[in-house]
Amino acid sequence: MTEFNSRIGILGGSGVYDIEGLTNTRWEKINSPFGEPSDELLFGQLNGQQLVFLPRHGRGHKKSPSEINYLANIDALKRAGVSEIISVSAVGSLKEQYSPGTFVIVDQFIDRTFARNKSFFTSGCVAHVSMAHPVCSRMGDHLEAAAQALDIPVVRGGTYLTMEGPQFSTLAESELYRSWGCDVIGMTNMPEAKLAREAEMCYATVAMVTDYDCWHPDHDAVTVEHVIKVLVHNAENARALVQKVAPALADDARAEQCGCRSALDHALITAPEVRDPALLAKLDAVAGRVLSSV
Repeated sequence: MTEFNSRIGILGGSGVYDIEGLTNTRWEKINSPFGEPSDELLFGQLNGQQLVFLPRHGRGHKKSPSEINYLANIDALKRAGVSEIISVSAVGSLKEQYSPGTFVIVDQFIDRTFARNKSFFTSGCVAHVSMAHPVCSRMGDHLEAAAQALDIPVVRGGTYLTMEGPQFSTLAESELYRSWGCDVIGMTNMPEAKLAREAEMCYATVAMVTDYDCWHPDHDAVTVEHVIKVLVHNAENARALVQKVAPALADDARAEQCGCRSALDHALITAPEVRDPALLAKLDAVAGRVLSSV
């Protein structure tokens, strides 16, 4: 797994995958030693650029946020040759100015999940990666430029509060998260971002605002029809964004030297002589670059 590549992976809903110009498509099952990914992976080409899509909840939205096997999803994408992940996620807004239809390219997370496996590195091979800056700013630059070129309402920077779900937050929780300075709230981007960092993959989130969280005085007046209309419009913009940003990411000469790709350089703590061989075998894709050098 040491050879450089720039294959782009997209994690998101099914509405993102029906991209005009996507050719040579095929669905392929990728086995992971960490269990079953959410679905098969859709491989395709867009203007010569290799793209890989993974339905985060499975086709037809079969899995709740707490039931997603995040380890298997990231591991499967790494095995498919993906080096850069665009995470496309529906979120609620915690700020008045971030109205439905706004795309927020977040740069921070607060992880409030508690029922998920959050690390590839468990007993037998412990590692601690830095999460001070949990997303790839280089990818963020390209996503921001692409959104602006398409006239998509976009905000660069913000904090994504990841709650466990599947229930939405209470009013008290929503007000608490607003007091913390959070910008959007969702259920899926943790531990995705943590696992992508452990797998030395560049990761960026496009948080698509569908509605205001329950703190907003108009929250209860929002109809299902209105939310669906926003979801459809957001999906259209997400497809256009992927089309626009893919060539820029593919041509980025900085990608090979991106710091995300060396996150494990000083992270492994367990001494080589006491590492668990069974776990090391499972980590062949995620950590093969550093394990092969030991």
